[in-house]
Amino acid sequence: MDHHKASKVVIITEKIILEKVAKVIESAGARGYTVTPAGGKGSRGVRSTSRANVIDELGNVKIEVITSTKEAANRIADEVAETFFENYSGITYLEPVEILRPHKF
Repeated sequence: MDHHKASKVVIITEKIILEKVAKVIESAGARGYTVTPAGGKGSRGVRSTSRANVIDELGNVKIEVITSTKEAANRIADEVAETFFENYSGITYLEPVEILRPHKF
């Protein structure tokens, strides 16, 4: 099976802004994203991945988006960082990926 190059945007931020971040992702033309609970330690302290925080709006999430172009990935990453990260904790980064079913993206 052929592999096709794509870009993955990873956004780790506060769950409370998930819906707003999702709107940025969708407005950039991405067809979908994956959200998982996230925890760890950073400049704003320690965030747990305990069951309570997964359910609680104060927990963190990791959002992964695969885009067919690096330009779309950059647009999502830049807009999320500029719009939210002055007031909410978060980080975003890009990774090159290879996908098997390019028609999905």
